Formats: sequence, C-alpha cells, structure tokens
Amino acid sequence: MGMLGWATNLHGLQLLGIDGPSALELHANRIYLPLRSPSPSGGHSAARAFYTPVYRFFAGYVTWCFVAWLIFRMATHSDTALVDIFRYIPAVCVLGVLTILVCPHDVFHKRERDSFLFAAARCLFATSSSPVYFSDVIYADFLTSFAKVIGDMWLSLCMLLPGGSLLELPAEDGWHQWILPSLMSLPYLIRLRQCLIEYNSPRSSGSRQLFNAIKYASSLPVIFLSASQRIVALDLAQTHGDSVTREGWHGEHPLFRLWLLSAAINSIYSFWWDLTNDWGLDLLTSHSAQSRVKLPRAPVLPSLHSKDTSTGGSPHALYSLSDPTSSTSSTIAFDATARHSVPYPCGLRSVLLYPLPVYPMAIFLNFVLRMTWSIKLSSHLHAQSEGSAPIFWLEIAEVLRRWIWVFLRVEWEVVKRGGDKSRSIGNGASPNHVELVPTHSREGNID
Repeated sequence: MGMLGWATNLHGLQLLGIDGPSALELHANRIYLPLRSPSPSGGHSAARAFYTPVYRFFAGYVTWCFVAWLIFRMATHSDTALVDIFRYIPAVCVLGVLTILVCPHDVFHKRERDSFLFAAARCLFATSSSPVYFSDVIYADFLTSFAKVIGDMWLSLCMLLPGGSLLELPAEDGWHQWILPSLMSLPYLIRLRQCLIEYNSPRSSGSRQLFNAIKYASSLPVIFLSASQRIVALDLAQTHGDSVTREGWHGEHPLFRLWLLSAAINSIYSFWWDLTNDWGLDLLTSHSAQSRVKLPRAPVLPSLHSKDTSTGGSPHALYSLSDPTSSTSSTIAFDATARHSVPYPCGLRSVLLYPLPVYPMAIFLNFVLRMTWSIKLSSHLHAQSEGSAPIFWLEIAEVLRRWIWVFLRVEWEVVKRGGDKSRSIGNGASPNHVELVPTHSREGNID
C-alpha cells in the first residue's frame, strides 16, 4: 500500500496541475520552483517517468507475494500442523524481495530501487552539514507511519528464522524486549535528527524546526512507556494473579497513567502541527496564514511593473527568489493584491489549489486517525488484542491518512514557494500564475 500510495501521490499531483517531482526536489543536482502547471508534452511526461515505474514495481511485488502466498496455502491445506513445516515458502519470498532490492544489475527498475536505498542512506547517515531535501522529509514522515509495520517485520523475521514458529509470537525476555520499541522509534529519531540539522543550518527557519523536533520526540515516551508493560505486568502479577499479564490496561498503575498522558499529548500536538504548519491552515491558530508566509519585503525592478489586461489591469509586483547556493536569482511576478483583497473559508487559507470539499474531509480524517495512532504505537495493547485484524486495519488506515497528508503537505510547500495554479477563494477570480521572469545574474549574463 505504501508503494501504491506513493505512485498515486505523484500521479494525483500531476492530474491536479502540480509538478510533484519538482516540488519534491526529485531531480538530481537542481533546485526547482514549482511554478506553472507542466505542459502535456513536457512536465507531464517528466512526472510520468517517476510514477510509472513505481506502479510497475508495485505490480511485480504484489504478484510475487501473491504467488508465494498461494503456494503456501496449497501446501498447508489450512492445516496448522503443516504451517511450520512449509514456513520456508514465505522465507524464500522475503529473501527474493531483498535480493531484488539490492541487486546491482540493471533489472527490474534499478533507478527506482537505487533511489529508495540512497534516500534511506541519506536519512540514516546524514551529517550535520548535509542538506535535508524536501523529498527526504516526506520519506522520513512516511516511515513514521510504518513504525508499527517495521516492528511487525522484526517479529516476522524471528518467526521465520530457525527456532521460530509461525503459530506464536517469539519470546521477548531480558534485553530482547527493547528491540521492538527501538525499531519502532527509529523513524521518529530519523525525523528528529532532520529537524535538528535544519535548525542548525544557515537557512534555518528559526524555532519552527525546534518545535517540530519536539513533536517527534513526544512519540518516544508513548513507545517506551508501552514497552514497559511486561515489567509492570510481572510486578502486578505478584499481587493480582497471573491473569493480569493478559490484560492490556492497568489504569491503577502510575506508569500507565503517564503513558495515557503522553499518548494524548502526542496525538493532540501532532494534529495541531499537521493543520497549522504542515498544511498551512488557520483553523487552530489565531494568526493569519499570510503572516506566516510573507513575500519578500521590497519589490525589485519597479520599472517592469505592468498591467495585465486579462485581469482588468491589476498591477503586479515583482519579487526576487534566489537560491543561496547559486549565483543566479529569478524574479517572480505575483499578484500581491489578490491574496489580500478577497475573503476565504474560515479555518483555511487564501490560496487553495484543490477543490474546497477536500480540506474539511482531510481535517476530519486526520483528526480521527491521529487520535488512534498513539494506540498503534503501543505494543502492549497489540499483544493483548483478540486477533490481529483490528491492528491490521488501523495500520491500513494510517497509510491512508499519510497518503492524504502528502497531497496537502506538497500543496502547502508549493504555495510557500510562490504558487502553482493558485486560486483565491471568495469571488471566484483566479490570480495570475506565478511565473519566472528572466533577470541578470551577478556576472551580467541573461539567465
């Protein structure tokens, strides 16, 4: 579902008129400003080159796993006595996936496989001076939604290795009981480190990244306080009997009250951050979105100000956008008056690139699933749940939430960088597209 979600994210952004690869900085060695909607013969083909191989990789992966599952079902005939005898079949399936993933030969979409591995390496081994690309931020945020899945992969590996069994969870005693929460916390530690790197960079956005780091740090108490369930349960078993070890909730113990408090703080803080900072909406803030996204202070090249007859002669101010790592700068023509002259729906923002009903639906789903995500991070509740189906569906719901989140996160990044097919809500009028205007570089050459 993660692969399919990523492909449909890129595909959907293209259909909505946003150049996803440019906004996500997927092009190597270039910084892109996602401006005009790509032309059908140009930008659309470039975007298609990114998501089409992911669709194919997804189809190949699903086919391989389905065939392995079908062979396993036919071999066992749904007889539990044969499950462990034929557990080498899913082991071969996993080994085949890993072999293809790291295969050095140019087969089965090597470019996409290498991109996945390189992004993982950048996230894991980034230094304090390494740049944090927007695509790496999305990548790491995706991993946080797969925190429980990463823990499940570890348990599955233990079941497939010699001495394990597919019929019961592996024993977790001593220091082994901390492996699962450590693996589940790894995506949050990666994202936490990215925030600290951005906070200490010369291009830091102030304390914003520090507060973002606090959000990811608030997930760690939820994970490790939940992992302490076994220790507390053994202690309570001495006074309440062995039946207490099969319970997932011990409300009378201070440690679990602390876990409940940390889960509530993490969920509420994450929901507020999603709406206010990741999506740029005004619903949970007293400050206007315009105050958070400011155009450059002074217009440049005033002699080039002109009137556009298509909008009734509204003036345009030219603002300079430059990349600190480059010797060139580009000027953007932006209808600065349009964003402030019309009202917009309460709780949203003045520039919306998607149809209006998308936003309340996304806010509602994000709230519901954010409130349950801390439960998914709580392994002590998983171990005591009747069957794995509820947790499985919660994990699927989190992947769906992250899929929706990406659309609005990329949209807000595009709006902050200058706009793409911007629409001001209120009077139905569309401000002019943001576009690059050629300017002189420092050397005096035309860019």
